[in-house]
Amino acid sequence: MKTYLFAYSKRGIETAERIAAALDGEKLCYAAEKHACGAFMPVEKPSASLYERAFSSADALIFVSSCGIAVRSVAPFIKDKTSDPAVIAVDESGSFVIPLLSGHIGGANTLAKSIASAIGAVPVITTATDVRGRFSADEWAARRGFALSDMSAAKAVSAAILEGDIPLISDFPIKGELPNGVVLGSSGEVGIAVSYKTAEPFTKTLRLIPKCLFLGIGCRRGTPKELIESAVEAVMDENGLDIRAVKSAASIIIKSDEAGLLEFCREKGLKIDFYSAEELRQVSGDFTQSEFVKSVTGVDNVCERAAMIAADRLLVNKTPISGVTVAVGLKNTEVSFN
Repeated sequence: MKTYLFAYSKRGIETAERIAAALDGEKLCYAAEKHACGAFMPVEKPSASLYERAFSSADALIFVSSCGIAVRSVAPFIKDKTSDPAVIAVDESGSFVIPLLSGHIGGANTLAKSIASAIGAVPVITTATDVRGRFSADEWAARRGFALSDMSAAKAVSAAILEGDIPLISDFPIKGELPNGVVLGSSGEVGIAVSYKTAEPFTKTLRLIPKCLFLGIGCRRGTPKELIESAVEAVMDENGLDIRAVKSAASIIIKSDEAGLLEFCREKGLKIDFYSAEELRQVSGDFTQSEFVKSVTGVDNVCERAAMIAADRLLVNKTPISGVTVAVGLKNTEVSFN
């Protein structure tokens, strides 16, 4: 985690030092120019450029100051709750920790509670679901690295869950008890689906999408990115799978310099791993065999075996489209709300 800390008084610096000691990851500390020393760099002038840089690059901004200073510092750069970092204000004596922005998706509420516990402060949480002890779907998803299908659905769920229990359905078994505000169910006006599929069982469905799918991809030499993208999208659409559920891709090592494949993965933000023919041959399972593929690559099937390197079962068998072969593996995921 990358965190910027700002303090504007000597006492504030002391509190900021206590906070920094409790945080993991990269920490960049700034103080008002007349107090800057040691690990605390001076706040640049004009300061707007520093706050903009911090806001655009950090996971969290912590102001040991009044809420007013924190709000004015970040206000010009606020975009939306899906991309804004956590912003937290802590009074200079370290008595109260107040998440101001991105309480759920950005993790400000969780971080505030952690800081408060570390320095002996009181976390001041104001989001309605937290105040009333109701399930916060976006916060839960953010902590587990799940994607949200639709922010308008997330807002509908947040509103509905304050009025009563709403249904939830999951592609995977649920371990432990359900949180306050949800009950098991597969139909209703507003509901939640923990799912890697695109199906929406409720009139207004919020899908919480786990990273549990693995793409295995093979292609002819020189296949352009556009054909690979089209083939993958066709396979995902045909099988009702959400591309946001894909964790990574894999192929055979002789494709490690395939420009179109590398470009496709880079644009989709997907990590891709390459394996030797011997490593792919070691993958157990019942795979579609091809003597031609074996003669070229040394293994009877590339995409299915590649998809199963990190998966538990083959969800989509080898699908050839325009010189590209695609398979999809599924990794079992634990769903727990504890």
